[in-house]
Amino acid sequence: MEFNGRPLLWLTLEKFQASSAIDGIILIAPPGDVEFCEREIIKRYDLNKVERVIEGGERRQDSVRMGIESSGGRYDLILIHDGVRPFIEKALIERVVSAAEKDRAVITALPARETVKEIDEKNTVIKTLDRRRVWLVQTPQVFRYEDIMAAHEKALQEGWEEATDDALLIERMGIPVRVIEGSEHNIKITTPHDLDFVRYLLDKGTSCKA
Repeated sequence: MEFNGRPLLWLTLEKFQASSAIDGIILIAPPGDVEFCEREIIKRYDLNKVERVIEGGERRQDSVRMGIESSGGRYDLILIHDGVRPFIEKALIERVVSAAEKDRAVITALPARETVKEIDEKNTVIKTLDRRRVWLVQTPQVFRYEDIMAAHEKALQEGWEEATDDALLIERMGIPVRVIEGSEHNIKITTPHDLDFVRYLLDKGTSCKA
């Protein structure tokens, strides 16, 4: 999908291409889309930090593991980001990487603004959570290579159910995860409403914000 004549994925990748905190990029693409991504996005827009494009697996968890394996342990830190979060700001990338140089695991998130309730399978409220302690998780998330590789290997070996984010696997390893505040613009595009918001932000020039 394109916006203003540029692929949505390019909007995401160019932020990491421009960041001095990023040394290399591995793009995990849907099955069958590797050649398209290489030709129409990576080569076309000269994204020379992209080391390779690989085909992902059945689940997000599988795809991330394959990407980490493909890095071959060349980097001490692994940053994981959703390709459909195109408004990630370079400043946030650098801030989360800097934090990860001190802490073993760092994720970005936003504090909940509304009341959050836990419900059962019948949609009946079980309890109301203290929203002061509830944060809505985003990407990027940054981990030490040996930690995130070990977590994914253990998840595969022991058949852990699919994790909605990689920090969950790190938590299960008993490793503390630090949270830093993300950005309200760092939305994940999943619905038609999100696409309308993207067009609004592009019109406002937000995609170019550093």
